[in-house]
Amino acid sequence: MINAKEILKNKFWIVTDNGENVGTIAYDNDHYIVNKSGNFKVCKNKSSITNQLGKMTWSDLSIKETTQYHVHEFPTNCEPFNSMFDIKKKLPLFTKSEKSKSVYCAGYYIIKFNKGWVKSFCPKLITIERYHHKGPFKTDFEMRSQLSKENARSTN
Repeated sequence: MINAKEILKNKFWIVTDNGENVGTIAYDNDHYIVNKSGNFKVCKNKSSITNQLGKMTWSDLSIKETTQYHVHEFPTNCEPFNSMFDIKKKLPLFTKSEKSKSVYCAGYYIIKFNKGWVKSFCPKLITIERYHHKGPFKTDFEMRSQLSKENARSTN
């Protein structure tokens, strides 16, 4: 069975035949460009594509809703348990299960290892304690901005 799986909303599809990739379909303004095994064809609409390729199904782009978790306004990568705030270190902390002994830091960080600064999302507290770091940041953008500044400092 041939299937066109949407990758970019109303713009680009991957064509599979029994689960194997066999081509692509791209929509460009008023026509579709079908590439099947290196053979290109231009079609006016989806029904003309079906005439070219045979019986097929169209799968819409499925955007999965993700649940956002936070500890003291900082994002986490999972449901937090035992959330707390370390006032001295100014760190939002949590564990990943109720009985876990591993403590994680919510938010985005940059951590300086021997080879330089690296970005990190929800690192373990022990890593933050062992290495020089900056953070927490509430967004990936803030973290990347600080990482750029630190990398610029280290090259000068």
